[in-house]
Amino acid sequence: MVEPNPSFKPTLGLFDATMLVAGSMIGSGIFIVSSDIARNTGSAGWLVLVWIITGFMTLTAALSYGELSAMYPKAGGQYVYLKEAYNPLVSFLYGWSFFTVIQTATIAAVGVAFAKFTAYIFPVFSEDLIAFDLGILQVSSAQLLSIVVIALLTYINTRGVHGGKVIQTTFTLTKILSLLGLILFGLLYMKPEIWDANWHSRASWELQGLDRDGTIASYTVIAALGAIAAAMVGSIFSSDAWNNVTFIAGEIKNPQRNIGLALGLGTLIVTVIYVLTNITYTGLLSMTDIASANKDRVAISAANEIFGTAGTVVIALMIMISTFGCNNGLIMSGARVYYSMAKDGLFFKKVGDLNKNSVPGFGLWVQCIIACAWCLSGKYGDLLDMISFVVVFFYMLTIAGIFILRKQKPDAPRPYKAFGYPFLPLIYMVMGTAFCTLLIIYKPEYTWPGLIIVLLGIPVYYLIRKKTLKA
Repeated sequence: MVEPNPSFKPTLGLFDATMLVAGSMIGSGIFIVSSDIARNTGSAGWLVLVWIITGFMTLTAALSYGELSAMYPKAGGQYVYLKEAYNPLVSFLYGWSFFTVIQTATIAAVGVAFAKFTAYIFPVFSEDLIAFDLGILQVSSAQLLSIVVIALLTYINTRGVHGGKVIQTTFTLTKILSLLGLILFGLLYMKPEIWDANWHSRASWELQGLDRDGTIASYTVIAALGAIAAAMVGSIFSSDAWNNVTFIAGEIKNPQRNIGLALGLGTLIVTVIYVLTNITYTGLLSMTDIASANKDRVAISAANEIFGTAGTVVIALMIMISTFGCNNGLIMSGARVYYSMAKDGLFFKKVGDLNKNSVPGFGLWVQCIIACAWCLSGKYGDLLDMISFVVVFFYMLTIAGIFILRKQKPDAPRPYKAFGYPFLPLIYMVMGTAFCTLLIIYKPEYTWPGLIIVLLGIPVYYLIRKKTLKA
């Protein structure tokens, strides 16, 4: 019999939740963005330090979110926390940004990354092959494959949370083991002369610009600050999506305990892997080779040093596995935010309904349509660079909500309290403020587009509220 009023089924345990955190974080970024970081920082020490700083920020934020997830173990996660700490407008602006760009454009970017690396094995899916030419729009084979993959994963997740859980756990374990294998082989085949040049030279901790041709540019103090902020855009994007587990709280067993633990364990695992992977790069490639990797695909250059020409296929398979699992986690969790918005009357009403499999099926398909549109546009990459500011800004607002709720609701049950409160949350806010401020001053092209997207949500919010009040 079909349940007349389906409700979320708590079927995900601590292990599943941890795999969701780690799997949503590990996409294609760790295989690519180190090249851009190397160009901005110019030394092995700063390359690794950028990843350590990002990892510390991510882990600190995750441990802070544990308190909020224990207080409000509901579908929607961060959207709910912002509503409880501030007001519906603030939470809507997050949900609006999340739906229009943050989640949907990320799904598109990860989907196209899957297709691009599939082309290394099956050239028919090359981004250079045009499948359809519609005049104003050219559609490549890579874009078509990304759309097919996004639609397939969406369909699987509309069939219930179990199918998504199996994919997430299987692919996350596979990519973690694959990355650990790459690190192990990298350390075994490390080149002493390369390692010494990167770590034992005078320039190993000098912050400097590094062009693809090996030209070094010295920084003024002001330029150095801007370079650090620009370098962290890539590492923050590669470490993002750790909060996706909070969106799916309604389907996690004992969420008051397991979400906080999953956040801590998942982000710690990924941070350690990311730092070790970059240390491995510096033992195989010179800083110039890292900075000048073809199409920034530094992992392929590193793998070729280990496995020869077969390294390209090895990394292509790893990225296919990584991006497929990553997109499953993003697709599975994202629709729960729109579900919560719909329940508040701030999104399409039908998105707030669960299907017979106890998942927000309509919301999943709406998300799929927008993500596929981003695939066709080809502009998702530019937008993702531009929303790092917005992502960190909303993280800071959410963490500040811990202080607000401690004051407003001192007696509210808190099964878990933010680790290191108030020092660690304050440290994150200081570091986040510094990052956002540096981007505003020195890299405005990374800030104003994201701010415009957020601000466009204000009139949309009041139009929706006006319509709701009339109804």
